[in-house]
Amino acid sequence: MILPKVRDPRFITVRRGGTLQDDDHRLLAIWAADCAEHVLHHFEGIRPEDDRPRRAIDLGRAWARGEIPWADARTSAGHANAAARDLRGAARYAAYAAGQAAAVGHVAAHELGAAAYAVRAERAAAPDGESEAAGRSECQWQRIQLPDKIRELVLDDQRLRNELCWFAFDC
Repeated sequence: MILPKVRDPRFITVRRGGTLQDDDHRLLAIWAADCAEHVLHHFEGIRPEDDRPRRAIDLGRAWARGEIPWADARTSAGHANAAARDLRGAARYAAYAAGQAAAVGHVAAHELGAAAYAVRAERAAAPDGESEAAGRSECQWQRIQLPDKIRELVLDDQRLRNELCWFAFDC
């Protein structure tokens, strides 16, 4: 469970009664796609013929560019999650990260799910005894990628939802 029981209005668009502006929503989607793509090799190394997670990332970005409706990206999120079902470890978490990234257009708060699953993928792929360091390294990489315009929003969200997200953001 990565979404809070009570939704943060900062991650609800203005049209739906929140405070999130469209430009910031799109930046969240792009950042989430970057986080998911950074670990996608863990999935593609196991299932190179299965393009569902990559397609989900691509469609999340397409939504952010205004090329497709959010519903198309959200549908691809379900397909990425289905690609993960019979897997374990890093490959599974990488596919879940892709699914979360594709769902940001529908619910902006999925941005943190993409990042948290990417951290989990790196932790799972690390050699014994190195998982925490690998997770911290991934978290730090993600923070470097954050656009200035959404940096404080995402960092505060990480602080507030860190426990829900398996303490992925202890970096």
